[in-house]
Amino acid sequence: TTEIYTLSLHDALPILRRKVSLLQTGTGSSATSKLHYGMDRRALARMKASHASEYYGQVAVGTPAQTFLVVFDTGSGNLLIPSTDCEDESCKLHKRYVPANSTSAREIGFANNDGPVGKDGDRDVVTITFGTGEMSGVFVKDKICIGEICTHSNLVAATEMSDEPFSFVPFDGILGLALDEMSEAKTFNLVESMIQEKVLRHNLFSVYFGADHEDSEITFGTYKEELMDSHLLWADVTFKGYWQVGLADIAFNNKPLNVCTKCQAAVDTGTSLLAGPSDIIANLTADRKSVV
Repeated sequence: TTEIYTLSLHDALPILRRKVSLLQTGTGSSATSKLHYGMDRRALARMKASHASEYYGQVAVGTPAQTFLVVFDTGSGNLLIPSTDCEDESCKLHKRYVPANSTSAREIGFANNDGPVGKDGDRDVVTITFGTGEMSGVFVKDKICIGEICTHSNLVAATEMSDEPFSFVPFDGILGLALDEMSEAKTFNLVESMIQEKVLRHNLFSVYFGADHEDSEITFGTYKEELMDSHLLWADVTFKGYWQVGLADIAFNNKPLNVCTKCQAAVDTGTSLLAGPSDIIANLTADRKSVV
């Protein structure tokens, strides 16, 4: 059984936080032809607070390392970073990845078999759409490090990026942490690559969200009991792809509202709001007023 771990909200976090969310991730892609940095080996990304909307930190790609700021997004499945082949203004405003400068980089022609680029230059080009824009790119395999934890995984090197939202965000790209069903292929899933290369103490990661005056962090290979407000709860993943779980109900002040008996929810660090079907939200709002 696939499982998702959840941490109760506490009062702190080290990941950089944006005040206004311009990016809504976790949407589809299509191929055409044709958080404490350096803390201990398992503690991974620590970033400084600014606001709870998008949580992002540093990832190192290549040999020698090229560093990028990325959103840690459990609602998508690939690492996406701007490439030096992208001449859009949205790319030029950010760090751009140069595969030719990395001795560990290998150009990938086709996602389904990790095949090389064709002699005629034929290769997959993927287009990924977001709530407010899209990007297109090609595939590269390279060394990827978060803190001191390193693995080798495929990534999407953007050759085109829409002006919105990428020209207006402080981070360079997106690191997808969904299950590998949402990746271009299993070889694109960073956590799966870490598991296969046995670089994690335990096969999990945890995200800790802090209050405005605290740090937040994402940790690979373990979770920190000292940051938890309650015992750890495990919930079965109901549909592989998103970290999707079933909801028995929603409660305010520990009072069940009976608005949701067979609901499903995606646990998505790349979305800044709680969202749901309009009829359930209307009932929830009405019930909340009666409770408060």
